[in-house]
Amino acid sequence: MRRELVELRELCRYRFADGSRLSAHRDPERMAAEVERLAPGQGARWRAFHAWARGCLEASTRTFFAGPLTRPPSEARLSDLTAVAPGRTLAGLACRAFTDRRLRQYVARYATYAGSNPYRAPAALGCIPAIEHDHGGWYVPGGLPTLADDLARLLEEAQVEVRLSARVCEVVAGGGRVRAVRLADGGEVGCDVAIANTDAAELYGHLLPDRRRLRRIAALGPSSSAFLLLAGVEGRTEGLAHHSILFSADYRAEFGDLFERRRPPRDPTVYVGCASVDDPSQAPEGAEAWTMLVNVPARDPSRWPLSPQAYRDLVLERLAERGHDLSGRLRFVDLFTPADLRERYGAWGGAIYGGAYSGPLAPFRRPGNRGPRRGLYLVGGSVHPGGGLPLVAMGGRIVADLVNRDFPVGKATS
Repeated sequence: MRRELVELRELCRYRFADGSRLSAHRDPERMAAEVERLAPGQGARWRAFHAWARGCLEASTRTFFAGPLTRPPSEARLSDLTAVAPGRTLAGLACRAFTDRRLRQYVARYATYAGSNPYRAPAALGCIPAIEHDHGGWYVPGGLPTLADDLARLLEEAQVEVRLSARVCEVVAGGGRVRAVRLADGGEVGCDVAIANTDAAELYGHLLPDRRRLRRIAALGPSSSAFLLLAGVEGRTEGLAHHSILFSADYRAEFGDLFERRRPPRDPTVYVGCASVDDPSQAPEGAEAWTMLVNVPARDPSRWPLSPQAYRDLVLERLAERGHDLSGRLRFVDLFTPADLRERYGAWGGAIYGGAYSGPLAPFRRPGNRGPRRGLYLVGGSVHPGGGLPLVAMGGRIVADLVNRDFPVGKATS
């Protein structure tokens, strides 16, 4: 079935520590005007930054996103090497692009799309604004679970057998190739092709142990994790956007807490998502559904200096200080911590994106899409090309192409 998507009125609304605001609109000219309003003289700089992001994205599409890193891209150009600002960090790119500290913080935020530190992540992550402003931000009516429902219908129409809640405990290999996957209930499914959508560290740590590959993953260091507050909020909030970012006062200190001191930030940037702004079906009448997300280290909450409940209170205090006082409006607040990510999804320490993008070559050091046994493939946020729905979807296309090349139709079971 064809599902109609809803384009958001704003990509995101930013609030800085000084109380100033920036509304990110899809239209580049409108965005440049908004930047000029926030910081006179910076609108032209934003146009130049967006033009650079476009060139970076085009170069990345021809190279990094084109396929597995082991296959030389056929359409690559020599100029692609310099288009991604090699050797420069995202924070360095931000300083080069803007003189206003708030706009530098806005650019540095794109490192969080990959769970990384902008002071160490490669500048190539700066291509993300080209995706946002040239292709827009879209909402799936009913929320993302409807995509899973649509996929289930397509699989049913294709007569694909789907087994839900069947935990895989081992990938069985022999003679240099995949033979089967073993289930926790004792069953076994024979196959020529196994596509692992689990965290690569879980695959090489437990399902198909491989110490050498596990050490290479560990050398990357884990990406950040998330602390989520899932809340039912009474009433309607005037002027709330679908996506909002409430920035901390000191970004460098915040990322120092995350990646050096390995503790939840005392002054965190808070993301607020409210789907019910554009989709009233996502909350009862007279209420709103809020998702509040804070980046935290991929570390067991039992080792935090504050308990999850105490940190919840700190986050709500920071929200109140930044104009969103929810006192007396909360129907409920459910917490989701790195431990939940680890236990439910096998995420390495609770890391959302597997390894962090730390250093200019980090994207090329992520696990590849072909595994060490014939017929084994990897897809998902912890492997090439990276995390987040767009990149994971690209990874799915890459893996599908690899399977078609390695196992022509009718030559394999999976």
